[in-house]
Amino acid sequence: MPGKMPCLMLMVLPLAAAADAVPPPARQAELVSLVRQECGFCHGLRLTGGLGTPLTAAAMRERPAETMVAVILHGIPGTAMPGWQPFLGEEEAAWIVDRLKEGFPDDRR
Repeated sequence: MPGKMPCLMLMVLPLAAAADAVPPPARQAELVSLVRQECGFCHGLRLTGGLGTPLTAAAMRERPAETMVAVILHGIPGTAMPGWQPFLGEEEAAWIVDRLKEGFPDDRR
């Protein structure tokens, strides 16, 4: 069995690295624009709500990050919330959720 542990570690390490992946600065700028324009269309330009629920830091505080990533990627069937998986990877969706929980969008960034 000792020989199997290194193989298992090699399989797990890329998953851990992907979870902590940070998009490059140019992609971050694109994601900020996507949130402000596309998400803002339904969630309000200040993300304080509209057709969609508020996406402010206060509103996001109690929402599990994993759930929000799934909502971003797959949408909510039967609602106006589309899935963005054709345009975003899981790491990018997680990056967006982290920014929302911090109080995104912040014009000082």
